[in-house]
Amino acid sequence: MYATQRRYEGIDQSRIDELSRKVNESLIPKLSKLPGFKGYFLMEGGEGVVKSTSLFDTSAQAEDSSRIAAEWTKDEQLEKLIPNAPKVTVRKVIAHETKVPVLV
Repeated sequence: MYATQRRYEGIDQSRIDELSRKVNESLIPKLSKLPGFKGYFLMEGGEGVVKSTSLFDTSAQAEDSSRIAAEWTKDEQLEKLIPNAPKVTVRKVIAHETKVPVLV
């Protein structure tokens, strides 16, 4: 399994709820349709930072998720909400356990 981690900086903290809603409504459904999708998490990082982690079977699938996320940002016209391109890393997951699905 591979994880794509994205770190978004310069996010207006007063719009975190809006971002969360949009992610749940339209980004997660897009990502979940991709081959190898295993999960997605969006986390507050504080001080204008939001972080996300996507889980996929292969590194190629994980990397493709960044393309989908970038297209989603443009399609949703979120350039003001997400003013900076994310810092992206793709890494192999070397340990994990999931007991139950996470519901938001």
